[in-house]
Amino acid sequence: MKDTLRIVFMGTPDFAVPSLQALLEEGYQVVLAVTQPDRPKGRKRILTPPPVKEEALRAGIPVFQPERLRREEAVRHVAEYKPDLIVTAAFGQILPKAVLELPRYGCINVHASLLPKYRGGAPIHHAVMAGEKETGVTIMYMAEGIDTGDMISRVAIPIRDEDNTGILFDKLAREGAELLRRTLPELLAGRIQAEPQNHGEAILAPNIRREDEIVDWNRPARTVFNHIRGLSPWPVAYTTWNGENFKLWAARLPEAGKISGTPAQPGTVLAVEDQGILVMAQDGPVLLTEVQPAGKKAMPVSQFRLGSPMKPGDVLGVCPAKGTSE
Repeated sequence: MKDTLRIVFMGTPDFAVPSLQALLEEGYQVVLAVTQPDRPKGRKRILTPPPVKEEALRAGIPVFQPERLRREEAVRHVAEYKPDLIVTAAFGQILPKAVLELPRYGCINVHASLLPKYRGGAPIHHAVMAGEKETGVTIMYMAEGIDTGDMISRVAIPIRDEDNTGILFDKLAREGAELLRRTLPELLAGRIQAEPQNHGEAILAPNIRREDEIVDWNRPARTVFNHIRGLSPWPVAYTTWNGENFKLWAARLPEAGKISGTPAQPGTVLAVEDQGILVMAQDGPVLLTEVQPAGKKAMPVSQFRLGSPMKPGDVLGVCPAKGTSE
């Protein structure tokens, strides 16, 4: 069946590449790769192809980059490849009904969360920011809603304090690819009974907005810590210092019992040392270990403090009024 089954793969970022590679390594026939258009990147705004496009071209797979897959001409183009199965992973567009109905084995998605939790475009970010203790990958049938289809298989992994979104992104990309390897033979043989999601337990994980990146020092220290690592290494949480944006790339929680001193208002800098900048949150401090002042590159605090005027007593951020919800 592998030699005759016609698969259209849809994906865009690095997360999707291992799943595409797994299909090829297992001997499946990927007849088309559908991905987002090339986008400008970096300060010089250089037009850059998505990782899935680069991988597909290396493998000799035709590439299609529609601005909108919903358009009739885009649907017709995909239909010309006569897919028996469509596999998606972080594609970035909702598949219209006309595409969902094309393949006889349906459309399946490799999604980076334990559904029905964290449906949407930023499931890893939101799971870390929410302080979840575990996350995972769910392979599901695609439906017209956002990540609402029946679940086919899943795998869970722990979220550790040393993990950030970038680390989990790589872990889940690998886990998703391996889950796809195990799932497809069972699926194609008809030996899997898909499980409907409990929509009452659904949690949405929309794409991160600019306002979501702002650190609120009035929140508990662990919430602030989760916020910072949940947005690292992209798009990166930030606060303000001396009236300019101050990005926070990495942080950790100080060991209990090692912090002493008088209480301070949230956002107050308690200490600036080589190991980090100690900043007060609602119920205790957070240690910032990698930062990026306005107009400069990210750097460890040991480098930042060389010549920096930041000192204990400085206040970071414009904190919302006390009582802000968590």
